[in-house]
Amino acid sequence: MALFDPFFAPDPAPLSALYDFVTCTEVAEHFHYPDREFARLRGLVRPGGWLAIMTCFQTEDAHFANWHYRKDPTHVVFYREQTFRHLAHVWGWVCEVPGKDVVLMQAPGGAPA
Repeated sequence: MALFDPFFAPDPAPLSALYDFVTCTEVAEHFHYPDREFARLRGLVRPGGWLAIMTCFQTEDAHFANWHYRKDPTHVVFYREQTFRHLAHVWGWVCEVPGKDVVLMQAPGGAPA
């Protein structure tokens, strides 16, 4: 296991390796440049490997204004389940949503999901 966090574990060495399983837990909502960050995460996953993301999915638009998650000033971007399904489609990956606010995406090249 290798750990990278820009604030709490800033050693960039883990960003130059490939992994079977990469997690991004309660971090994606802090991405100022999500396209760059998702490209980075994608590049860390071996063929057949998995990217697991946990973030609170955006609520219905009618509830967005009062949503507690939106009120955190460090949360600058929000996602819906469809966002991750779209990313997986564009990347040619498999996307599964096994539970609330959890996405598993598998890179091609491994055993079928």
